[in-house]
Amino acid sequence: MKKKLLFPLALLATAGVLLSGCNAPEKVVAVKPVKIAAGEMDPGEWGKAYPIHYDLWKQTEEPTEPGKSKYKRGFDADGITYDKLSEFPFMALLFNGWGFGVEYNEPRGHAYMLKDQVDIDPSRVGAGGVCLTCKTPYAPQLEKEKGFDYYSKPWAEVRAMIPEKHQDLGVACIDCHDSDGMSLKLSREFTLGKALEAIKVDRAKITHQDLRTLVCAQCHVTYNIKKDENKKSVGVYFPWQGSSWGDISVENIIKQIRNDKSVGEWTQKVTGYKMPFMRHPEFEFFSRNSVHWMAGVACADCHMPYTRVGANKVSDHRVTSPLKNDLKACQQCHTETPEWLRNQVFAIQDRTASLMIRAGYATATTAKLIEKVHTLQAEGKEIDQKLYEQAKDFYMEAFFRSLYIGAENSVGFHNPTEAMRILGDSTAFAMKAEGLLRQALTKAGEDVPMTVNLELDKYLNERGKKKLNQQKGMEFKDPFGVQDKLVDVQLISN
Repeated sequence: MKKKLLFPLALLATAGVLLSGCNAPEKVVAVKPVKIAAGEMDPGEWGKAYPIHYDLWKQTEEPTEPGKSKYKRGFDADGITYDKLSEFPFMALLFNGWGFGVEYNEPRGHAYMLKDQVDIDPSRVGAGGVCLTCKTPYAPQLEKEKGFDYYSKPWAEVRAMIPEKHQDLGVACIDCHDSDGMSLKLSREFTLGKALEAIKVDRAKITHQDLRTLVCAQCHVTYNIKKDENKKSVGVYFPWQGSSWGDISVENIIKQIRNDKSVGEWTQKVTGYKMPFMRHPEFEFFSRNSVHWMAGVACADCHMPYTRVGANKVSDHRVTSPLKNDLKACQQCHTETPEWLRNQVFAIQDRTASLMIRAGYATATTAKLIEKVHTLQAEGKEIDQKLYEQAKDFYMEAFFRSLYIGAENSVGFHNPTEAMRILGDSTAFAMKAEGLLRQALTKAGEDVPMTVNLELDKYLNERGKKKLNQQKGMEFKDPFGVQDKLVDVQLISN
């Protein structure tokens, strides 16, 4: 009888050992929380307290799996960077005379924010230290301590003021969080803080959901760099004056930058006009009555959706496009399959790209006619000034609208109806300007051809065929083959 019980008893003893491993230990040892020092810049120190979030943030260094995003590919495992000027050649003409006309690449992940500035043509950071405003967590400290020197000194000199180990560090924990409790905060009071004051936002009424958008809006906005009489940078501001929360229109932005002579940052070579510029206006574009904005969706809902890591549910700090995350963010609200959702996104982006190309080439055609007018004036020929001035006004309106959508990073998806409206207006303004210029040139005795030669190969070649990037060993893709042959503009634009 005893022999018969030996095996069951042994089995029970073993089971008891195994089951005890699933129960809480008799003595609970408390995990000592890690204290993050106030003003701590190093994400690694924050990672000691929040290792899961830190590991996800580190993944912004990883390349994008090819094929998931159609227009915003970033870079892939082969180290290929995508050249926007080759993909949209009209930009090489319109941006000639400006750093964007020399080198303009698709952005990589947040980990490369500052690294990309190191690698890019120096003309892109010609404005000085102010170019670091959204690229380093040290920007608020540098602006506070250095003032005018931060804005005006050469970019490399201001970068050298950052501790050496962090001179390639992009967005970090301290940019969005308070180290005492991890609540969301706005670190760029000298830019976004002033902009919120300009549109009369009551800071006491800003909700947590608002902050989940505003921490992104510290950088994902259009901004201008103010210059003094010596062309030194003296400040950076968001052109929101006259706008309101949820209604920062492209029309009002254009009005602000056209009327402010201190933000003429560059001279467009083809026209000779002194120009301001627009940069990635994601917040302004998204927040103007878009479907998702009106539904109460924040940037973080789509670009930092909740994800599971083991038993933990956390917001995904590998900040990226939902397309690159298999549409998991979209499926929080939408019941359709990822394939269906992806096709809808691509349909919106295809239509936006088509209209952007049409508007871009129409604007470029107008720019070349303005160049022709200036050539005739230099030869002493008389041009109808009333026609010319009206054409110039329409041209500027067309240029800034085309630029606005081209600079916005969603290719229309953040606000599809607004993208269609803006690009339609851009094309209309460009065509009005072209008609007026043709009248002015005809009155001056000039025979204007039906198809204007944009000389795109010239503007692309003036970049030096990316000699700096070749030296750095960076490979570029040229999907339209415009480095080797002139694109048929009529075919693309029509």
